Amino acid sequence: MTRGRSGGSGGKEVFRVVEELRSRIAGGVYPTDSLLPPQRRLADEFSVSRDTIQRALEQLKAEGWIDPRQGSGTRVVQRVLREQQVQAYTAKAAVEGRVSLREYFDEAFSEPDVLLDVYSLTSESLDTQVKGQIERIRSGLTAPQSIRIRMLLPAESLDLPYPVAVDDPDGPLTARLKGRLLDISHLHSASIRTELRQLQAEGLVESTEMEIRHVALTPAFKLYLINGAQALHGPYEVIERPIVLDDEEVRALDVLGLGAKLTHYAKDPGHPDSRGSVFLASWQTWFDSVWEKLAR
Repeated sequence: MTRGRSGGSGGKEVFRVVEELRSRIAGGVYPTDSLLPPQRRLADEFSVSRDTIQRALEQLKAEGWIDPRQGSGTRVVQRVLREQQVQAYTAKAAVEGRVSLREYFDEAFSEPDVLLDVYSLTSESLDTQVKGQIERIRSGLTAPQSIRIRMLLPAESLDLPYPVAVDDPDGPLTARLKGRLLDISHLHSASIRTELRQLQAEGLVESTEMEIRHVALTPAFKLYLINGAQALHGPYEVIERPIVLDDEEVRALDVLGLGAKLTHYAKDPGHPDSRGSVFLASWQTWFDSVWEKLAR
Protein backbone atom coordinates (compact mmCIF):
# COMPACT_ATOMS: atom_id res chain seq x y z
CA MET A 1 0.00 0.00 0.00
CA THR A 2 1.06 3.59 -0.55
CA ARG A 3 -0.74 6.87 -0.02
CA GLY A 4 -3.83 7.41 2.01
CA ARG A 5 -6.81 7.69 -0.28
CA SER A 6 -8.23 4.43 -1.65
CA GLY A 7 -11.51 3.04 -2.89
CA GLY A 8 -14.62 5.16 -3.22
CA SER A 9 -14.90 7.93 -5.78
CA GLY A 10 -11.12 8.56 -5.70
CA GLY A 11 -10.42 5.08 -7.04
CA LYS A 12 -13.09 5.49 -9.72
CA GLU A 13 -11.54 8.78 -10.86
CA VAL A 14 -8.10 7.18 -11.14
CA PHE A 15 -9.65 4.38 -13.18
CA ARG A 16 -11.38 6.89 -15.49
CA VAL A 17 -8.16 8.81 -16.13
CA VAL A 18 -6.11 5.64 -16.69
CA GLU A 19 -8.60 4.27 -19.22
CA GLU A 20 -8.73 7.51 -21.20
CA LEU A 21 -4.96 8.06 -21.27
CA ARG A 22 -4.33 4.41 -22.19
CA SER A 23 -6.83 4.72 -25.03
CA ARG A 24 -5.18 7.89 -26.30
CA ILE A 25 -1.73 6.29 -26.28
CA ALA A 26 -2.93 3.13 -28.05
CA GLY A 27 -4.82 5.23 -30.60
CA GLY A 28 -1.81 7.40 -31.42
CA VAL A 29 -3.02 10.65 -29.87
CA TYR A 30 0.15 10.55 -27.81
CA PRO A 31 2.72 8.83 -30.08
CA THR A 32 5.82 6.94 -29.01
CA ASP A 33 8.51 9.22 -27.55
CA SER A 34 6.09 12.13 -27.18
CA LEU A 35 5.48 13.80 -23.82
CA LEU A 36 2.14 13.69 -22.04
CA PRO A 37 0.68 17.08 -21.10
CA PRO A 38 1.84 18.43 -17.73
CA GLN A 39 0.09 16.99 -14.69
CA ARG A 40 -1.57 20.31 -13.88
CA ARG A 41 -3.10 20.50 -17.35
CA LEU A 42 -4.34 16.91 -17.13
CA ALA A 43 -5.84 17.62 -13.71
CA ASP A 44 -7.73 20.60 -15.16
CA GLU A 45 -8.91 18.63 -18.18
CA PHE A 46 -10.25 15.71 -16.14
CA SER A 47 -11.44 17.93 -13.26
CA VAL A 48 -9.51 15.88 -10.70
CA SER A 49 -6.72 16.51 -8.20
CA ARG A 50 -3.01 16.30 -8.97
CA ASP A 51 -2.88 13.31 -6.61
CA THR A 52 -5.39 11.47 -8.84
CA ILE A 53 -3.29 12.23 -11.92
CA GLN A 54 -0.14 11.01 -10.18
CA ARG A 55 -1.82 7.74 -9.18
CA ALA A 56 -3.08 7.24 -12.73
CA LEU A 57 0.42 7.82 -14.12
CA GLU A 58 1.84 5.32 -11.63
CA GLN A 59 -0.52 2.67 -12.99
CA LEU A 60 0.35 3.47 -16.61
CA LYS A 61 4.04 3.25 -15.69
CA ALA A 62 3.48 -0.15 -14.03
CA GLU A 63 1.77 -1.36 -17.23
CA GLY A 64 4.70 -0.16 -19.36
CA TRP A 65 2.97 2.65 -21.27
CA ILE A 66 4.99 5.62 -19.98
CA ASP A 67 8.32 6.58 -18.44
CA PRO A 68 8.00 9.53 -16.02
CA ARG A 69 11.32 11.28 -15.33
CA GLN A 70 11.93 13.99 -12.80
CA GLY A 71 12.50 17.31 -14.53
CA SER A 72 11.92 16.04 -18.08
CA GLY A 73 8.25 15.10 -18.14
CA THR A 74 6.37 11.87 -18.82
CA ARG A 75 7.37 10.15 -22.05
CA VAL A 76 5.27 7.59 -23.97
CA VAL A 77 7.13 4.30 -24.51
CA GLN A 78 6.61 0.88 -26.12
CA ARG A 79 3.71 1.88 -28.34
CA VAL A 80 4.99 -0.44 -31.07
CA LEU A 81 4.54 -3.35 -28.67
CA ARG A 82 1.21 -2.15 -27.32
CA GLU A 83 -0.42 -1.09 -30.58
CA GLN A 84 -2.84 -3.61 -32.03
CA GLN A 85 -0.83 -5.34 -34.75
CA VAL A 86 -2.21 -7.34 -37.67
CA GLN A 87 -0.33 -9.96 -39.65
CA ALA A 88 -1.57 -9.40 -43.18
CA TYR A 89 -1.34 -11.91 -46.00
CA THR A 90 -3.70 -9.90 -48.19
CA ALA A 91 -2.49 -6.35 -47.60
CA LYS A 92 -2.75 -3.61 -50.19
CA ALA A 93 -0.57 -4.11 -53.28
CA ALA A 94 -0.32 -7.79 -52.32
CA VAL A 95 2.48 -6.96 -49.89
CA GLU A 96 2.60 -9.35 -46.96
CA GLY A 97 3.58 -8.04 -43.56
CA ARG A 98 2.47 -6.35 -40.38
CA VAL A 99 0.12 -3.41 -40.40
CA SER A 100 -1.91 -1.73 -37.70
CA LEU A 101 -5.56 -2.31 -36.89
CA ARG A 102 -6.13 1.40 -37.53
CA GLU A 103 -5.48 0.93 -41.25
CA TYR A 104 -8.35 -1.56 -41.58
CA PHE A 105 -10.70 0.75 -39.71
CA ASP A 106 -9.64 3.64 -41.94
CA GLU A 107 -10.57 1.54 -44.97
CA ALA A 108 -13.84 0.33 -43.43
CA PHE A 109 -15.00 3.84 -42.54
CA SER A 110 -14.28 5.08 -46.06
CA GLU A 111 -17.30 3.05 -47.21
CA PRO A 112 -20.77 4.68 -47.18
CA ASP A 113 -22.16 1.95 -44.91
CA VAL A 114 -20.04 0.61 -42.07
CA LEU A 115 -20.93 -2.76 -40.53
CA LEU A 116 -18.80 -4.20 -37.73
CA ASP A 117 -19.41 -7.53 -35.99
CA VAL A 118 -17.07 -7.88 -33.01
CA TYR A 119 -16.46 -10.67 -30.50
CA SER A 120 -14.14 -9.68 -27.67
CA LEU A 121 -13.45 -9.80 -23.95
CA THR A 122 -14.21 -6.08 -23.52
CA SER A 123 -15.05 -3.11 -25.73
CA GLU A 124 -11.76 -1.32 -24.96
CA SER A 125 -9.94 -1.91 -28.26
CA LEU A 126 -13.07 -1.16 -30.28
CA ASP A 127 -13.55 2.11 -28.41
CA THR A 128 -9.99 3.14 -29.27
CA GLN A 129 -10.56 2.48 -32.97
CA VAL A 130 -13.99 4.09 -33.13
CA LYS A 131 -12.65 7.25 -31.48
CA GLY A 132 -9.96 7.42 -34.13
CA GLN A 133 -12.59 7.24 -36.86
CA ILE A 134 -14.77 9.85 -35.17
CA GLU A 135 -11.81 12.22 -35.31
CA ARG A 136 -11.55 11.55 -39.06
CA ILE A 137 -15.27 12.14 -39.56
CA ARG A 138 -15.16 15.43 -37.65
CA SER A 139 -12.12 16.49 -39.67
CA GLY A 140 -13.92 15.76 -42.95
CA LEU A 141 -11.51 12.99 -43.93
CA THR A 142 -14.31 10.45 -44.28
CA ALA A 143 -18.10 10.62 -44.36
CA PRO A 144 -19.95 7.34 -43.91
CA GLN A 145 -23.75 7.51 -44.16
CA SER A 146 -24.43 4.76 -41.64
CA ILE A 147 -22.54 2.93 -38.88
CA ARG A 148 -23.84 -0.29 -37.40
CA ILE A 149 -22.00 -2.27 -34.72
CA ARG A 150 -22.96 -5.64 -33.26
CA MET A 151 -20.82 -6.69 -30.32
CA LEU A 152 -20.66 -10.01 -28.51
CA LEU A 153 -19.26 -9.87 -24.97
CA PRO A 154 -19.03 -12.57 -22.28
CA ALA A 155 -22.04 -12.84 -19.98
CA GLU A 156 -21.47 -10.71 -16.89
CA SER A 157 -22.48 -13.63 -14.66
CA LEU A 158 -19.81 -15.86 -16.21
CA ASP A 159 -16.91 -16.79 -13.91
CA LEU A 160 -14.04 -16.03 -16.26
CA PRO A 161 -10.64 -17.70 -15.71
CA TYR A 162 -8.94 -14.30 -16.00
CA PRO A 163 -7.98 -11.88 -14.59
CA VAL A 164 -6.81 -13.70 -11.45
CA ALA A 165 -4.60 -12.46 -8.62
CA VAL A 166 -1.51 -14.68 -8.54
CA ASP A 167 -1.37 -14.71 -4.72
CA ASP A 168 -5.13 -14.74 -4.14
CA PRO A 169 -6.77 -16.74 -6.97
CA ASP A 170 -10.03 -17.44 -5.12
CA GLY A 171 -10.14 -14.45 -2.80
CA PRO A 172 -11.23 -10.82 -2.67
CA LEU A 173 -8.37 -9.50 -4.82
CA THR A 174 -9.48 -11.66 -7.72
CA ALA A 175 -13.07 -10.53 -7.17
CA ARG A 176 -11.94 -6.92 -7.36
CA LEU A 177 -9.95 -7.60 -10.54
CA LYS A 178 -13.01 -9.10 -12.18
CA GLY A 179 -15.10 -6.17 -11.04
CA ARG A 180 -12.53 -3.88 -12.63
CA LEU A 181 -12.85 -5.83 -15.90
CA LEU A 182 -16.61 -5.24 -15.92
CA ASP A 183 -16.05 -1.55 -15.19
CA ILE A 184 -13.68 -1.33 -18.17
CA SER A 185 -16.24 -2.89 -20.50
CA HIS A 186 -19.09 -0.72 -19.19
CA LEU A 187 -17.00 2.43 -19.55
CA HIS A 188 -15.93 1.80 -23.13
CA SER A 189 -19.32 0.48 -24.28
CA ALA A 190 -21.00 3.61 -22.95
CA SER A 191 -18.33 5.75 -24.63
CA ILE A 192 -18.95 4.18 -28.05
CA ARG A 193 -22.74 4.54 -27.73
CA THR A 194 -22.47 8.19 -26.70
CA GLU A 195 -20.02 9.10 -29.46
CA LEU A 196 -22.13 7.44 -32.16
CA ARG A 197 -25.32 9.12 -30.95
CA GLN A 198 -23.52 12.46 -30.91
CA LEU A 199 -22.42 12.00 -34.52
CA GLN A 200 -26.00 11.35 -35.56
CA ALA A 201 -27.36 14.24 -33.47
CA GLU A 202 -24.91 16.62 -35.16
CA GLY A 203 -25.90 15.36 -38.60
CA LEU A 204 -22.42 14.06 -39.38
CA VAL A 205 -23.73 10.52 -39.92
CA GLU A 206 -27.30 9.80 -41.02
CA SER A 207 -27.76 6.60 -39.02
CA THR A 208 -25.84 4.97 -36.16
CA GLU A 209 -26.61 1.82 -34.18
CA MET A 210 -24.74 -0.19 -31.59
CA GLU A 211 -26.18 -3.35 -30.11
CA ILE A 212 -24.44 -5.44 -27.47
CA ARG A 213 -25.39 -8.98 -26.56
CA HIS A 214 -23.82 -11.23 -23.95
CA VAL A 215 -23.06 -14.92 -24.24
CA ALA A 216 -21.91 -17.55 -21.73
CA LEU A 217 -18.64 -18.20 -23.55
CA THR A 218 -15.13 -17.42 -22.32
CA PRO A 219 -13.34 -15.49 -25.09
CA ALA A 220 -10.22 -17.35 -26.14
CA PHE A 221 -9.85 -15.15 -29.22
CA LYS A 222 -10.81 -11.77 -30.62
CA LEU A 223 -12.76 -11.43 -33.87
CA TYR A 224 -13.60 -8.47 -36.11
CA LEU A 225 -15.82 -8.96 -39.17
CA ILE A 226 -15.68 -5.80 -41.24
CA ASN A 227 -18.23 -4.82 -43.88
CA GLY A 228 -18.80 -8.45 -44.82
CA ALA A 229 -15.51 -8.42 -46.70
CA GLN A 230 -12.66 -8.70 -44.16
CA ALA A 231 -11.94 -10.63 -40.98
CA LEU A 232 -9.38 -10.05 -38.24
CA HIS A 233 -8.86 -12.93 -35.83
CA GLY A 234 -6.38 -13.72 -33.09
CA PRO A 235 -6.02 -15.61 -29.81
CA TYR A 236 -5.73 -13.98 -26.41
CA GLU A 237 -2.32 -14.61 -24.85
CA VAL A 238 -2.31 -15.16 -21.09
CA ILE A 239 0.36 -13.07 -19.39
CA GLU A 240 1.41 -12.12 -15.87
CA ARG A 241 1.39 -8.38 -15.28
CA PRO A 242 0.92 -5.81 -12.51
CA ILE A 243 -2.52 -4.21 -12.12
CA VAL A 244 -3.04 -1.30 -9.75
CA LEU A 245 -6.21 -1.50 -7.65
CA ASP A 246 -6.61 1.87 -5.96
CA ASP A 247 -3.24 2.18 -4.15
CA GLU A 248 -2.32 -1.52 -4.26
CA GLU A 249 -0.26 -3.19 -6.98
CA VAL A 250 -1.47 -6.72 -7.69
CA ARG A 251 0.37 -9.37 -9.71
CA ALA A 252 -2.27 -10.87 -11.97
CA LEU A 253 -2.77 -13.42 -14.71
CA ASP A 254 -4.53 -11.54 -17.48
CA VAL A 255 -4.79 -11.50 -21.26
CA LEU A 256 -3.40 -9.08 -23.82
CA GLY A 257 -6.14 -6.87 -25.20
CA LEU A 258 -4.81 -3.79 -27.00
CA GLY A 259 -1.56 -5.61 -27.69
CA ALA A 260 -2.98 -8.86 -29.04
CA LYS A 261 -1.79 -9.85 -32.52
CA LEU A 262 -4.44 -10.47 -35.16
CA THR A 263 -4.38 -12.18 -38.56
CA HIS A 264 -6.16 -10.66 -41.53
CA TYR A 265 -8.31 -12.52 -44.06
CA ALA A 266 -10.21 -11.00 -46.98
CA LYS A 267 -13.08 -12.23 -49.10
CA ASP A 268 -11.97 -12.97 -52.65
CA PRO A 269 -14.84 -11.94 -54.96
CA GLY A 270 -15.59 -14.64 -57.49
CA HIS A 271 -13.58 -17.26 -55.60
CA PRO A 272 -15.77 -18.68 -52.80
CA ASP A 273 -13.31 -21.53 -52.16
CA SER A 274 -10.27 -19.33 -51.54
CA ARG A 275 -8.74 -19.31 -48.08
CA GLY A 276 -9.95 -15.82 -47.28
CA SER A 277 -13.48 -16.37 -48.58
CA VAL A 278 -13.91 -19.64 -46.68
CA PHE A 279 -12.51 -18.16 -43.46
CA LEU A 280 -14.78 -15.12 -43.65
CA ALA A 281 -17.89 -17.14 -44.49
CA SER A 282 -17.24 -19.65 -41.71
CA TRP A 283 -16.71 -17.05 -39.01
CA GLN A 284 -19.62 -14.91 -40.17
CA THR A 285 -21.83 -17.99 -39.88
CA TRP A 286 -20.42 -18.66 -36.41
CA PHE A 287 -21.03 -15.09 -35.27
CA ASP A 288 -24.59 -15.00 -36.64
CA SER A 289 -25.45 -18.33 -35.04
CA VAL A 290 -24.18 -17.27 -31.60
CA TRP A 291 -25.84 -13.87 -31.94
CA GLU A 292 -29.23 -15.35 -32.81
CA LYS A 293 -29.27 -18.57 -30.78
CA LEU A 294 -27.13 -18.11 -27.66
CA ALA A 295 -26.60 -14.44 -26.93
CA ARG A 296 -28.94 -12.33 -24.82
